[in-house]
Amino acid sequence: MTSGDEAFMARDGFHTKVILSGTVVADSSTVIDEGAVVVDGDEIAAVGDVDTVLGDYPNHEVREHDLLVPGLVGGHVHSVQSLGRGIADDTELLDWLFEYVLPMESSLSAEEMRTAAELGYLECIESGTTTVVDHLSVSHAAEAFEAAGELGIRGVLGKVLMDQRAPEGLREDADAALAESEALIEEYHGAFNDRIRYAVTPRFAVSCTEECLRGARELADAYEGVRIHTHASENRSEIETVAEDTGMRNVEWLHEVGLTGEDVVLAHCVHTDETERELLAETGTHVTHCPSSNMKLASGVAPIREYRERGINVALGNDGAPCNNTLDPFTEMRQASLLGKVEEMDPTALAAPDVFEMATRNGAKAAGFERVGELKEGWKADVVGIDTDLTRATPLHDALSHLTFAAHGEDVAFTMVDGEVVYEDGELTTGDADDIRERARNVELDLEAARERAADLRP
Repeated sequence: MTSGDEAFMARDGFHTKVILSGTVVADSSTVIDEGAVVVDGDEIAAVGDVDTVLGDYPNHEVREHDLLVPGLVGGHVHSVQSLGRGIADDTELLDWLFEYVLPMESSLSAEEMRTAAELGYLECIESGTTTVVDHLSVSHAAEAFEAAGELGIRGVLGKVLMDQRAPEGLREDADAALAESEALIEEYHGAFNDRIRYAVTPRFAVSCTEECLRGARELADAYEGVRIHTHASENRSEIETVAEDTGMRNVEWLHEVGLTGEDVVLAHCVHTDETERELLAETGTHVTHCPSSNMKLASGVAPIREYRERGINVALGNDGAPCNNTLDPFTEMRQASLLGKVEEMDPTALAAPDVFEMATRNGAKAAGFERVGELKEGWKADVVGIDTDLTRATPLHDALSHLTFAAHGEDVAFTMVDGEVVYEDGELTTGDADDIRERARNVELDLEAARERAADLRP
């Protein structure tokens, strides 16, 4: 491997033509033991066995690695909650949200929100996540857009909408919130060489009026490629509240107000009935499975195998640091597979190829990126190198098994997005990781005052 001092693709003038050789996991069904990936600018020029590639590209620099995989996709994350890791352990979802997370978000200044976003993206990049579907906060969303653009991650980001049951500092008038969202779309949708796109982002039906939810659909429809990203049916108390408000179950209500469809990503979908599952399948709505978060908050187990059998596209997400404590995508793959097997009482359920597909190509589909999530000619050069010179990887009989059940984010040797190495050998190449961590340590969260402002808002 190269040293951090000799990074093979620095930000201000990286090699535009390089051959990455090693065991290539091109997708969930294609492993090339002695393979190679040719990177030309921001795209992949070729993928194949190493001898053929070397013959076809004799003048390219060659870099040898252990495992080469597509960049992983966080299909539902909360980058700006990264400062709250450990503040809300062992609590139920609505307590967690109204007693801890919303007060934390409402207390952050623009500068602190920028630090929170940078910390979240840093952890993702260090762990091999190249694309995120990121649910931000109500205030200071532009700080996260700028952070994502500068650090080099690919993402679909959105300012959060909350016009009811929200504390001071987070509750907004629906028209004003949608107008601010539109301004962010105008500025950031397609920005940074189209690495950054927009999703209109209601927090969930509990905190949004009908006017706000219908307005979210109208706004998304007004711009090509803008998506909708929200939470749905994560917790029984949430579902009961929506039923009291609307007389409908959660997914039925979201469908009624226009928040289903091929441009919609619904996080969780733990508790759905037959009618709702039919709606998800018929409308092409994407579901993001967040197993660690669902276990930690005791929300339940989403029926992932059934969703997949119905043809519903299921991505994989870590959710946020306060309800998972890690943004490591490899941990999430392991949890997804093991939880699926226990839920079904079937060891064949959610096998390694299934969850790897959820963490790569399915996530990219949910995010709306057409040429992301596989190592394929003509696709975006989002590539991750994985070290296997580890006891945990010895012997390595099956690459997909290792990635799903044994690999950790700390095994990542480099992370490449759009042909640029943004992380290599423990060093962030697009920013100062030590400075980000130091600023994060110095943020003092004043939750008590914020809790008092939110005391009467919990449903």
